Amino acid sequence: MDENDLAILARALLETSEAAYVTTIDRQGRPQTRAMFNLRNSIQFPKLHTFFEGLDDAFETWFTTNSASTKMDDLAVNRAVSVYYCWPTQFRGLMLGGDIETIVEPGDKARLWQDGWERYYPQGQDDPDYTVLRLRPTQVKYYHQLNAVTLVG
Repeated sequence: MDENDLAILARALLETSEAAYVTTIDRQGRPQTRAMFNLRNSIQFPKLHTFFEGLDDAFETWFTTNSASTKMDDLAVNRAVSVYYCWPTQFRGLMLGGDIETIVEPGDKARLWQDGWERYYPQGQDDPDYTVLRLRPTQVKYYHQLNAVTLVG
């Protein structure tokens, strides 16, 4: 398989993985991993498909989180993250790495907003606890069984 075919498989995994596993580094220098919504999953978040289709970077990904979360404490000290998507039964994975940024533009926050998120952010998309993060990865690795291919970085 050539690199283009592998990139297509990697994007398919990105768009269908049930969760995104995000790793930050805490204040003591220890990695902290947690599962987060995979907003690129078009089955779970069909309204966001057009948003992600319009991005210039095929591997750019966005997240929402609570401003008061421990991951935001971690990111205040170190913006470096690793994000992992996988299909464990097929031994496939996709790792994205780089520095994540906080998005403050109200338009971007509104575009990502989903009905029902009031349970996490009671004041809606203007809730001060509603934070949007964007990763433009500087490292992309695709894993398939015993093979690892660096697509970026």
